[in-house]
Amino acid sequence: MEKTLGKKWVYGLTAAFLLLNSFLIVKQFFWLSLLPVVIAVIGMAFYSLDKLLYLTVFLTPLSISVEELDLGVSMNLPTEPLFFGIMLLFFLKLMMDDGFDTAFLRHPLTLMIGLQLAWMLMTSVSSSMPLVSLKHLLVRMWSVTALYFVMSRLFTSEQKLSRFLWLYLIPLAVVILFTTYVHWTRGFSKTGSVNAMYPFIKEHTSYGAIIGLYIPASFALAFLRKSRMDKRAFALFIFLIIATGLVLSYTRAAWVSVAASLGVMVLLLLRIRAWAFWLLTVAVAGGILLNLNPIIDRLSTNNQDSSDDLGEHVESISNISTDASNLERINRWNSALKMFEERPVVGFGPGTYQFQYAPYQNPRQKTIISTNNGDVGNAHSEYIGPLAEQGLPGMLLVFLFLFILSRTAVRVVYRSRSPSERLLATALFMGLVSYFTHGLLNNFLDMDKAAVPIWGFSAALVMMDLGRIRWSDDDHSDQSPSASST
Repeated sequence: MEKTLGKKWVYGLTAAFLLLNSFLIVKQFFWLSLLPVVIAVIGMAFYSLDKLLYLTVFLTPLSISVEELDLGVSMNLPTEPLFFGIMLLFFLKLMMDDGFDTAFLRHPLTLMIGLQLAWMLMTSVSSSMPLVSLKHLLVRMWSVTALYFVMSRLFTSEQKLSRFLWLYLIPLAVVILFTTYVHWTRGFSKTGSVNAMYPFIKEHTSYGAIIGLYIPASFALAFLRKSRMDKRAFALFIFLIIATGLVLSYTRAAWVSVAASLGVMVLLLLRIRAWAFWLLTVAVAGGILLNLNPIIDRLSTNNQDSSDDLGEHVESISNISTDASNLERINRWNSALKMFEERPVVGFGPGTYQFQYAPYQNPRQKTIISTNNGDVGNAHSEYIGPLAEQGLPGMLLVFLFLFILSRTAVRVVYRSRSPSERLLATALFMGLVSYFTHGLLNNFLDMDKAAVPIWGFSAALVMMDLGRIRWSDDDHSDQSPSASST
C-alpha cells in the first residue's frame, strides 16, 4: 500500500513538473528545465562527492561564460556554481569533524596557500574597491577549496589520478578539434586564430596556456607501464591533437613556456636540486637586470610583427618596437609599477587592476589596443598583477608558493620508488612550469579552465609527497603510506 502511494506521488509530481515546464517554455522561460539536473547534482554532492568532482573536471573545458549570453552577470557555467557548492559542503563537513587529513593541512604548500588567502582577505578589506576584491577573493576561495582541498581526497591511487587527467584531456581534445575546424574555415590565418575557440574559451592566449598545462600529462599517459596498449595508443592520439592545437593557437607565450618546461625536464633528468634550480633562475634574472639597457637596445631593432608565417611569428616574440601586443604588455606593466609606488604594501586590492590602471598609463606608451574603460584584460602577469593589487607581500607570496611547489615536486621525482609516480610527477611539474612561465606575460589563475589543473596538479604533488597514492608498479606498496613523507 505504501509503495503504491509512493509511486502515485512520484507520477503526480512528474506530471505537474512537465505541465508547468511546458507552460513556462511557451512563455520563453527555460530555466526550470534545469531543476532535475540541480536535484541530481545535490544528490551527488551528499552521497557521491567523488563523482561530482569528476563531473566538474569533465565539464570544465566545455564551460562557457554567461557574460557572453547577456544575462547580466559574469560567471562560467556550469563549473563555478559547482565549485561554490562544493566549497560550502567542504566547510559543512569540517564543522562536523570530518577527519580531514591533518598531514595534508600541515604541508608547507597548503600553509602557503592559506597565507595567500589570508593576505588576499586583508588587502580586500583595505581595497580601493572592496566589493570587487571580495568577489575576487570568493572566486579564488571556491577554486582552491574544491580543486585543492577536496580534490586531494580523490588522489589515493594511480588509477584515480589518471582518471582525473583523462576527464579533462578528452573534452579538451574535443574543444581543440572544434577550434581547428573553425580555424580551417578561416584559412588557418593568425587573425582567424584569435577567437576560433569561442564560446568555450574567449581568446587564443588563455587557450594556449591551458594546452601547455596538459601537453606533458597527455604524453606521460602514453607511457605508463601498467596501462593497456590500446589505452596508451589513445593517449598518444590525444597528445597529437593537443600538440596540433598548441601550434595552431599562434600563442607565442605558450610556445616559449612549453620550451621552458622541456628545459626543466632536462634539469630533472640531470637530478639538479630545487635550490640549485632557483639559484640558476636568480642568476639569470640578475644577469638580465644588469644588462637590461643593452638588451632593450638590441630588441628595439626587431621590427618583425606577428604573422601568419610561423617562423616570422616566432621571430616577433622579441619585437618591442612595433608589435602592438608586446608594447601593450609593457604599457600595462609600467602602469602596475606606478600603482605599486602609490600603494606599496597593500596595493589597490585583489581584482581591481583593470578598473584602476587607466590614469597611470603613460600617453607615449599607449598603443592602438590601449583602453581607458577597464574592460579589456588585466596586468598580463601573474607576478606584476599581485604587486599592484596586493603590494610587495602579495608578489613575494607568489614566489614563495612557487619555491615550495618546486621543492615538493623535485623531492617527489627524486625519491620515488615507482616509475609511474616519477613519470606523472615530472609531467605535472612540467605543466605547472609551463603555466607559470606563461604567467610572466599573462595571468589566468582565476579562470576555471586554468584553475582545475593548477590546483589539482598541486594537490596531487602534495599527496605524492605524503605517500598517500598507491602505485601499480611500486615494489614497496606494503609500506606505510606516510613512510615517504618528509
